[in-house]
Amino acid sequence: MKRKTLVAGIAIAGLALGTAACSSPNSSSEVTELSIWTGFTGGDAAGYDTIVSAFNASHPGIHVTMTVQPWDTIQQKLPSAWLTGQGPDIAAPSSDPNVIAQYVKTKSLLALTNTGDGDDKINVNALAPVTVDEFTYDQKLYAVPANLATLSLYYNKKAFTAAGITTPPTTVAELKADAKKLTLDGGSTQYGLALADNQTIQMWPVLQWLDGGDIVDQATGCSVVDSAANKKSLTEWAGLVTNDKISPVGLTGAEADSLFSAGKAAMEINGPWAASGFKAAGIDLGIATVPVGVNGPVTLGSTVALAVSAKTKHPAEAQEFLAYWTSKNVQKAFSLQTGFPPMRTDLADDPELAADPTVSIFTSQVPNARLYLPQVPEATKVDSEAYVPMIGQITRGTSIDTSTSEAKATINKLTGCAS
Repeated sequence: MKRKTLVAGIAIAGLALGTAACSSPNSSSEVTELSIWTGFTGGDAAGYDTIVSAFNASHPGIHVTMTVQPWDTIQQKLPSAWLTGQGPDIAAPSSDPNVIAQYVKTKSLLALTNTGDGDDKINVNALAPVTVDEFTYDQKLYAVPANLATLSLYYNKKAFTAAGITTPPTTVAELKADAKKLTLDGGSTQYGLALADNQTIQMWPVLQWLDGGDIVDQATGCSVVDSAANKKSLTEWAGLVTNDKISPVGLTGAEADSLFSAGKAAMEINGPWAASGFKAAGIDLGIATVPVGVNGPVTLGSTVALAVSAKTKHPAEAQEFLAYWTSKNVQKAFSLQTGFPPMRTDLADDPELAADPTVSIFTSQVPNARLYLPQVPEATKVDSEAYVPMIGQITRGTSIDTSTSEAKATINKLTGCAS
């Protein structure tokens, strides 16, 4: 993964939008202080520091202070802080983008109006559509994406060569066949595909989407896990796990990563944050787009919201910061520094991003990315109380009919589906 140094990243971002400082709504000599809370502590953390530092350098009338704390802490403190006007001007409220709906209900968020073309505006039309849809309620935009990650197929080139497989799978049928072929000695020597089903970014929904299935009908909020397409998909994938032993049962995300890092799994579906660790582990790493499904290319997209408090004393400056954060050149610099794809759709053909073998793969999948349970009521509980238990059941021998029926009932109760 190509990573710019922190200083270089600041220089790129600062030079790119240096003129934006002249458009600052603060015309006095006083500096407007903005505070922001985020939970970014991963390998991409330096990229967010770069954005804040570059903004401060290029906007002498505004100074942003970013406080990084655990997501659990933010989720505990922020709701009451924003209701009372004591919280930060800007925050990433949670690692779950669906929490924006809760803050909209409590009228804790500022509806964003600084939209349009230009570096000093939030270019809504250039942002990945799934993120705009996720943060729009009653035709008002209440947040922008703080980031966007897509999932790709990681594969061990050495394992592929040993199995006589010359290229990564390009279709879902090839993915299933390769997973079986790459499983050695019932998994005791090597698993074909490390499939995590808990404490992880979701991988199983991608498998269902590839087969034409889904979890919830977003228009109605009703579960569709018991549809014919879903039952067929879940039956096949559960069979590959339980009968063909392509993956251990009940893997956490960390356990799946460990298997792949140790060369004990030939493939894994994961995000851009994993690339550097796999390379550091000495894996002869290949990264490919997720194979094409029955309805075309699709992968899971992951995003975190960045929103402004409804009670901020500096709404114009806060929105100027969001415009900067999501701007084209800043997102390009962030992508080159962190390996994450840009959240914008107008950088797909950028020569510098295309030249980076890691960034280019993740960026190419932005147009095909789908969010997990977008704007589904009680999405967090749908995941933890219905979906994850369902996958756990089907991979441990419970019948598909029973598992999907129970999951459907739980989901519909949580979402308020009337059918």
